[in-house]
Amino acid sequence: MENPKIRFKGFTKDWEQRKLGDVFEQTSNLVNPKEDEIELWSLTVEDGLTKKSDRYNREFLVKKDDNFKEVRPGDIVYNPMNMTLGAVGYNGMAKSVAVSGYYTTMVAKENYDTYYINTWLKSPQAIRLYRTYATGSLIEKQRVQFPTLSIIPVTFPKYEEQIKIGSYFHSIDNLITLHQRKCEQTKKMKKYMLQKMFPQNGAKVPEIRFDGFTYDWEQRKLGEILEYEQPGPYIVDSTDYDNSYSTPVLTAGQSFILGYTNETAGIKKATPDNPVIIFDDFTTSSHYVDFSFKVKSSAMKFLTLKNDTDDIYCINNVLENIDYIPASHERHWISIFTNFDVRVPSSREEQKSIGDYFRNLDTLIALHQRKCDELKKMKKYMLQNMFIYHLILGL
Repeated sequence: MENPKIRFKGFTKDWEQRKLGDVFEQTSNLVNPKEDEIELWSLTVEDGLTKKSDRYNREFLVKKDDNFKEVRPGDIVYNPMNMTLGAVGYNGMAKSVAVSGYYTTMVAKENYDTYYINTWLKSPQAIRLYRTYATGSLIEKQRVQFPTLSIIPVTFPKYEEQIKIGSYFHSIDNLITLHQRKCEQTKKMKKYMLQKMFPQNGAKVPEIRFDGFTYDWEQRKLGEILEYEQPGPYIVDSTDYDNSYSTPVLTAGQSFILGYTNETAGIKKATPDNPVIIFDDFTTSSHYVDFSFKVKSSAMKFLTLKNDTDDIYCINNVLENIDYIPASHERHWISIFTNFDVRVPSSREEQKSIGDYFRNLDTLIALHQRKCDELKKMKKYMLQNMFIYHLILGL
């Protein structure tokens, strides 16, 4: 019998074949969230069980208040329509929650470790099995109802090894959650401080200020502070990116790094001493960049300081704090943003203090995001190597 590539020491017995119907017992406890005072939750591919208010409110689509299922502590829930994408959740809380009555709820039988099972259900091996056994003529409408799930053959270890594997992935998930939470908390704090450390609603000074600074901030046009460069000379010739290449290809949008190129000509030089701000001319989003790069699109501007008496990190946050939502698909920097009146500290020292403060916050955000990405990458690798994909049709 085949065994996984990676195992904990002390476990040598072959894994055993069974069907998922031997592992799970379906549950169907209908509840009324209002009468039973149970919170209404949803299910996503990315986050599993998700509090409804944290995602979006769809109560207006629900016709019956009792058309919900209870997910008790330790229960597993999945969406039959999105099972082939990994839409599975585990209630690791000490309270029950309610979900759509369309979802399937189930519990692991005796001698099966719930967290091991929950982890396996979202593994690449499991998703390949769902796609093999899913019913429905159209791919986008394929479903995995519980009777179908029950006949899927799997290969699992003994209970003691399940506990060990489940505990390992539980620890990884806790660390991922920890860094995600710290990242979000720091982002919220940054958003709050952007509102408090920059003047609002025509004020000449901010609400929160570093000690020793008392002068009014001066009003200047953004185009008097920043100059721009067109990105044309730095656009990549090929989009055949590879992570083994050395030069990042950037966008001013949310994804930021699109990939890496091996092209050596037309590289935009940037360093911590000579950084630039890349500004999306259409969406008006921006990024501070202190390393050399290339870009994919001409729909941006490279911004640098006109006067070295200003602090670019402070000005970057002035730009980030502008409350503007594009109303049309047009270029914005030259025609609109350069004419904006902004308040900036007249003192270079105050600018630097503000810039350093937000630089530290951005460093913390990047640190937690990087840790989170590293843990997710490690989890993905371990999922591929600590489980067995053993397809046996017709078992």
